[in-house]
Amino acid sequence: MRAIWIFMLTVLLSGCGYNDFQANDEQVKADWAEVLNQYQRRFDLVPNLVEIVKGAAAQEKDILVGVTEARAKVGSIQATPELINDPKAFAQFNAAQGELSSALSRLMVVVESYPQLQSIAGYRDLQAQLEGTENRITVARKRYIEAVKSYNVLARSFPTNLTAMMFSYEVKPSFTVEDEKAMSKAPTVNFGAPKAAPAK
Repeated sequence: MRAIWIFMLTVLLSGCGYNDFQANDEQVKADWAEVLNQYQRRFDLVPNLVEIVKGAAAQEKDILVGVTEARAKVGSIQATPELINDPKAFAQFNAAQGELSSALSRLMVVVESYPQLQSIAGYRDLQAQLEGTENRITVARKRYIEAVKSYNVLARSFPTNLTAMMFSYEVKPSFTVEDEKAMSKAPTVNFGAPKAAPAK
């Protein structure tokens, strides 16, 4: 008799989306891990970038300090897998990453005024790594958005929403509409080509 109840419970759970929740949740976790991986890659590149720019453009102290402080703010937030189940923590993490992106963008604009940076050893390699990382971040975030969308549709649709309520499967946070618009075009990291010397 017990075996029959277990069998019926298994059929009931599989028919109401329980297994789909497990699969979708694992996909969200995997895609979020990749987002964190790419953000960490960028995080690790920033000190090298700051040091190289500092050597050639020390007078841009405010910009360099802004990048360093934005990086420190990102580092102060513990980016755990559980972050995707806490909308407030997710928003704070996303805001900190946004500040770092903005600080790096401001730095890139300033860097264009220093063509001598192009001749510094390792600079072009760093440029390529940063460009590649920004593109990977864009792709990883897009995949995460798609995975969360699938999960959230399951959590809100009938009859699987009943399963969500029964097992406390909450809707997961995603990036904002503004973020999605920005991600529709891959960011460009342009350190600037050497400019011609001013005419004498």
